[in-house]
Amino acid sequence: MSRILFWILLIGLVGFAIRAKLKALSARQQPPPQHEPPRRQPVAEIETMTQCAHCGIHFPASEAVHADGHDYCSPGHVRLPPQ
Repeated sequence: MSRILFWILLIGLVGFAIRAKLKALSARQQPPPQHEPPRRQPVAEIETMTQCAHCGIHFPASEAVHADGHDYCSPGHVRLPPQ
């Protein structure tokens, strides 16, 4: 019984070694993949920033809430006094 188990293990190890060698050989024969240079993302236009008259936070001018000649970051700050 132990002889049969020995031969089964030996055949399995030889099969595993052959498979690993074939895989390494096929990987070496394939040409390396051509790397393309990374594509540049289109540069977004720089947007002007403004400052909230109440809290002083800076944010894009397109998101401003305009009231009484001042820029605010939210409608809630329009009701509060400028600092």
